[in-house]
Amino acid sequence: MPYRAPLEDFRRILTDVVGYEQVSGTDLYAEAGMETVEAVLTEAGKMCEEVLAPLNRNGDLDPARLENGRMRTPRGFAEGYKAIAEGGWVAISAAPESGGMGLPMAVTTCVNDMMGSACLALQLNPLMTQGQIEALEHHASDELKALYLPKLVTGEWQGTMNLTEPQAGSDVGALSTRAEPLEDGTYAITGQKIYITWGDNDFTENVCHLVLARLPDAVPGTKGISLFLVPRNIPDADGNPGVANDLKVVSLEHKLGMHGSPTCVMQYDGARGWLVGKEGGGMRAMFTMMNNARLGVGVQGVAIAEAATQAALAYAQERRQGRTPEGTIIGHADVRRMLATMRADTFAARAIALAQAVAIDMGRATGEADWQARAALLTPITKAFGTDTGIAVADMGVQVHGGMGYIEETGAAQFLRDVRVTAIYEGTNGIQAMDLVGRKMMDGGEAAYRLLDEIEGFAETARGQMPELATRVWEAAESLRETTEALVATEVADRFAGAVPYLRGFARVLGGYFHLRAAMAQPEGGAARLARFYIERLLPEHTGLLVQARAGSDAVMQITADDLAA
Repeated sequence: MPYRAPLEDFRRILTDVVGYEQVSGTDLYAEAGMETVEAVLTEAGKMCEEVLAPLNRNGDLDPARLENGRMRTPRGFAEGYKAIAEGGWVAISAAPESGGMGLPMAVTTCVNDMMGSACLALQLNPLMTQGQIEALEHHASDELKALYLPKLVTGEWQGTMNLTEPQAGSDVGALSTRAEPLEDGTYAITGQKIYITWGDNDFTENVCHLVLARLPDAVPGTKGISLFLVPRNIPDADGNPGVANDLKVVSLEHKLGMHGSPTCVMQYDGARGWLVGKEGGGMRAMFTMMNNARLGVGVQGVAIAEAATQAALAYAQERRQGRTPEGTIIGHADVRRMLATMRADTFAARAIALAQAVAIDMGRATGEADWQARAALLTPITKAFGTDTGIAVADMGVQVHGGMGYIEETGAAQFLRDVRVTAIYEGTNGIQAMDLVGRKMMDGGEAAYRLLDEIEGFAETARGQMPELATRVWEAAESLRETTEALVATEVADRFAGAVPYLRGFARVLGGYFHLRAAMAQPEGGAARLARFYIERLLPEHTGLLVQARAGSDAVMQITADDLAA
């Protein structure tokens, strides 16, 4: 299915909406001005359009498979990965000392967005490696960094993360994988991990697993978990892949979608591993990778939303059914409504993700606590709203196609099947919402209030030019402020029943803000028309959502299992 890289959308959001000039204005990213960014994104866009997009359908029809213990990836994936690695797209934001480009996370986010639209199953591979690079940069010893980072950065080696076990999913503290100290300072890792994305492949020299395990006599729960680097092949004295480690892929999961991406059951039988970070510091080290992945997974939702929107628009402009001025179904009001919803929500979710990326970059470049707090606040919103949007937009894309959307040959159904898992992995969206109203509000809501101050301040300024739209955004932000104040005043446990609607209501308000900023920058163009649609038709959802958020837990928790079975 043809794919067109949305370069103009990236440019517009970076320059008009999320304030990328602040990033390029820092000493750390002084060489990453918009001219450089546009050149980088143009090259990445060409690769996605010409190399990766043609692989997407084949990855669905010719899935990854395990043959006699060896991984076989779909036809063309090896060549696609080679293009990603040779282009330097694996390690865009990695430190130059390790061989990376050292570009801002905002640029990586745009590139990952395009790769995910073109071929999500393959894009998952470098996404995992990007997270491992960041985790090693922050937590590994100098010796491990020197050996592994250069190979991961070039894409010669690939990274994974191993958390989940059959009895330990979201409750990571229940894991039972063991790490026994060896005389040479390494560890023998024994246990089984499931749902391991790209646990193996047939096109990189080595696969490097970050594995959570428990040392002997470690305390129960997450505080007793340590992190270990366990390579598929143990590097020899020259740093090249040597003998096979004592680990294997037991089987591949049979999934609803993402067929081109091997999701593995991994077995470790005394495999040699190296400690990353401190003993008992596994969750802290792994969260570095997980937070990177949560931004990346939110962007995967945006990526599929983009691809589904492009496909639905192309079909609507060609399909003749009924009488319309255009001669095709795009002239029908309900089809136009669906397409406008798809485009408006894709824009909102992309802007939220890029706002988080900018906050990450500013926090890294300045060390300022307020930027770091904003990045943390936006993480669960980016992940949950981005993936919910991907699912909703892909579903709507099937509807635009009508009966043909239910036919696999159009590819519309694949978007929906592929994106569905994104709301589940890297912390389910319900967990993201609980994180937002729990951990992210341990500051008494201060990070949220600073963001709301910014929204209301901009809306006040915009009233002179766009009074109706600006007033609606200001009022929505004030409603969100009042709800936030109410939640902060209640016990954390009582917030959880309303956490999901609160997160979605927050995202709706952010979407209105970012659409308003885009409209103010282009008051007579398509951005203003799309902003009006979003603010008048989609933003009002926040009212009902925030009512749910403040309703308390009684109506939920008083429902019994017998009531549900009736």
